Amino acid sequence: MASIDRFPENADGQEGVPDCQIFAEEFSRPARLTILAASGLAGAVGGVALAGAADSTAAVWGTLGVAAVAGGVLSTWSPCGYSSISLLRPTGRGAKAVAEWLPTFAMHGAGYALGALILGTALGALGAILGFAGFGTVALVLLALVGLIYGAHQLDFLRVPYPQRRAQVPHDARVRFSKPVVGGLYGLALGLDYMTYVQTPLLYLVTAAAVLTGNIPEAIALIALFNIGRFLPVAVTALPVNDYQIQGWLARNQERAAMADGAILVALGAALAVAALA
Repeated sequence: MASIDRFPENADGQEGVPDCQIFAEEFSRPARLTILAASGLAGAVGGVALAGAADSTAAVWGTLGVAAVAGGVLSTWSPCGYSSISLLRPTGRGAKAVAEWLPTFAMHGAGYALGALILGTALGALGAILGFAGFGTVALVLLALVGLIYGAHQLDFLRVPYPQRRAQVPHDARVRFSKPVVGGLYGLALGLDYMTYVQTPLLYLVTAAAVLTGNIPEAIALIALFNIGRFLPVAVTALPVNDYQIQGWLARNQERAAMADGAILVALGAALAVAALA
C-alpha cells in the first residue's frame, strides 16, 4: 500500500505548511497609541510646511498624489490582491515565460486605466454638480476629518461605517477565458475600486478628494494614481518566487500594513487640518 505524504511538523510537533506557520501578530494598544501620536505630530509639522509652501495648491496635490499611490499599494492586502498574485502570474519560469506573460500584465493595466476613467468621470461630474471647485479651506477640513476618523478606525480606536462590496472577481474566469482577457477583466473590476473588497480606507479619502475637485480630469488623475498603486505590485509575480511565498509574506505583514495605513491617514488628516486652519 502506498504511503501517504504528511505535512511537515513545526517546532511543537504539529502539522502545518511552511507559509502558514507564522501569522501576523496584532499590535498592542500602547503601540497603536504611539503610532497615533507620532503620525499626528508628523502630520502637523507637514501641515505647517504645506501652509508655508510657495504654491500651496501644488503642495496639497503632491501630498494627495503620494497618498493615493500608497493607498493603492496597501490595497494589495485584500482578498483580490492575494488572488491576483496567484492567478495573474507567468506560466512557468524563465525569460520566455515572462515574455509570454507581458500581454496579461499589459491588459491588467489597461483594465485599471479604464476603471479609473469610468470612476473618475463619475466622481468629478458629481463634484461639479454639487458645486465643488478644488481644495479650498472647506475642502481641506472635510478631507482632514476623513483622514483622522478613518485613521483612528484603522488603528482600532474607533468604529465607523466601511462601505464596501464584499466580493471578489470570479475566480473561475481563468477557465473560461485566456489569461490576457482574465487580466483585463480583473484590472477593470479592481480599477473600479468599489466593485470588490478593499482593505484600505485611504480609498475613501481619495474618493472624497476626487469629488471635491469638481473637475473630471483631476478626479480621473487621482483615481488613476490610486490604481497605479494597485496595479504595480502584480509585477512581483515576474520574479523567480512562488506565489505562496509572496502570499505568506503578505499574511505575515498584514497587521503592519494596517498600521501603516492608519498612520498615513492620521498624518494626512493632521497635515490638511493644520494647512486649512493656518
